[in-house]
Amino acid sequence: MKYFLTSSPSVAMDGAINPANGFLENLQNAFSQPIRCIFVTTHPDDIAFSEHCSTCMCQAFEEVGFQFESYELLDRRTAPQVEEMVRNSNFIILGGGHVPTQNAFLHDLDLPRLIKNFDGVVLGISAGSMNCARIVYAQPEEPGEALDQNYERYLPGLGLTEVQILPHYYLCKDMQVDGFKVYDDIAIPDSKADLRRFYVFPDGTYLLGENGNETIYGEFFLIENGVMRKVANNGQQMRLPFV
Repeated sequence: MKYFLTSSPSVAMDGAINPANGFLENLQNAFSQPIRCIFVTTHPDDIAFSEHCSTCMCQAFEEVGFQFESYELLDRRTAPQVEEMVRNSNFIILGGGHVPTQNAFLHDLDLPRLIKNFDGVVLGISAGSMNCARIVYAQPEEPGEALDQNYERYLPGLGLTEVQILPHYYLCKDMQVDGFKVYDDIAIPDSKADLRRFYVFPDGTYLLGENGNETIYGEFFLIENGVMRKVANNGQQMRLPFV
């Protein structure tokens, strides 16, 4: 299995594929057979949202030369066929959206078990990348979540990586949830209180994993022990683990 964990593979929301940091070339080189893709939605019961995201991603890849032998949407309607769909595919796209909602759907599908034997390419987008971790950091993002004492910030994920990603840095760095700044008041204090290391990706940055080896391509920041620091710039590659 190869996995590409992105902040976003697109230049803009629902836009063209971003070739920055060799992403497009590396993804194209990952395929040696006709591509049979399934798109796993973040909101399985929202048909309009799921179909929109799935269609936009399919079109974006086709515009840069990807040819799909098959392309299927995995939502609540197709969930009963999940085992067959995974077995017949060689490309799984995990869409973006609300992390806990997608996380619950992934477990409903039993995807953590099914993906263990998947011999293909996984592409994570935003929430999809976050849910690839063994332990997912579900940073509060919706109104009420930062104030809810019962909100679970750590969830079991797909287990592809130990890396806990926070996507869309430049889009989100000034955002607030329930009056709390998502970095200064939530993620940075959580890293110290919970002894966690969070990898902060701007759009255009991605992690490529294969055979136990992981490399981050592009600019990223690290949040650890209550401190946030820049680690790499665009154009750089950083092999994990690093000090």
